[in-house]
Amino acid sequence: MEVKELEEKLQKAYNKRYKTIEKRIISALQNAQIDEEKLSLSEIKTISNLFIEQETQKLEEEVEELLAQKEAIERALEKKSDELQEKKYEVFHVLEEEFSKDNALLVKLHQVKLQSIDLYDILLEMVESAIITALEKDTDGDITEPLKEVIKEITFESIKEGSLNTIRVRKILSTILATAIDVAEATPNRADEILSATLKGMRAGLIESIDRFKKRLAFMPVEAKHMLIEDYDTIMEDLNQTDTLFSQVVITQASESSQAIRKILLDLNQAMQYDLEELVHISKETAEVMKERFSSLAKIAVKKADSALKSPKAQEAKRMGIQAFSVAKEALGHAIKSAKDAIDKK
Repeated sequence: MEVKELEEKLQKAYNKRYKTIEKRIISALQNAQIDEEKLSLSEIKTISNLFIEQETQKLEEEVEELLAQKEAIERALEKKSDELQEKKYEVFHVLEEEFSKDNALLVKLHQVKLQSIDLYDILLEMVESAIITALEKDTDGDITEPLKEVIKEITFESIKEGSLNTIRVRKILSTILATAIDVAEATPNRADEILSATLKGMRAGLIESIDRFKKRLAFMPVEAKHMLIEDYDTIMEDLNQTDTLFSQVVITQASESSQAIRKILLDLNQAMQYDLEELVHISKETAEVMKERFSSLAKIAVKKADSALKSPKAQEAKRMGIQAFSVAKEALGHAIKSAKDAIDKK
């Protein structure tokens, strides 16, 4: 039977007045006088698609409508987030003007500003500005210590409020280092100092962020604990390889840099291997604290996952796994029979 003819017959026979899917489908097949024993694969596909379309049309429209709303909300959120940042900048600008005559007050205000602004969006520009300022204000020919402290603070403030997952931390460290590399390439006679201070500052900021996370584990609100349990295995794995993550960021950025910068970075990375022991130590300590406090909750989550395996969706997945095996087995059987028939004919 032609696809179009089959579709037309089923559409005419399909009756939405029946209350259940079962009755609607069975009655349509009967009224369309479908000979089920002679159905081909393509005809079964046509029948399935037609019934799915009929049964899900309203839901499809609702999903499309919700997706459009979601996109509109995301755009609105992005706009409002930008406005929120701008308002914070305005407030701090006024306070900076007000405190401009008192340097001690300004320093304290800038510390609060660093803690209040979402740094991720302005990370590149901020790091570049910090390094250039360190170079311009250098009086004794060594910017390593002051620049290290600045990068440490930027790294810590950028990482501390968000998730400790590898992807986010890697992005922050990579952005900071890539920006430092750009300035180092433009100032080759100070490249060693810039990159050494940047790496040391990044390492110190990462250590401080992990240490803060460890201390906060005891006071986490219930909502945060649930999020933590969902990512328990990932966070545990990430905490046990922070030294590897740090080295990978350095090596990746080195591979994308000029030969001179690559050599400096690889040499610094090699020299820092011993210095990474503190990072390894605090990470493992944090993993242990997390294990002690949340392993029992993680076990509860596993039990919930076990019960979820008995849900209708899980049962359907199990059925489909068995069915997929049957399909593969049938196909293999046909292939073996075809091969045997071909050999017998020879």
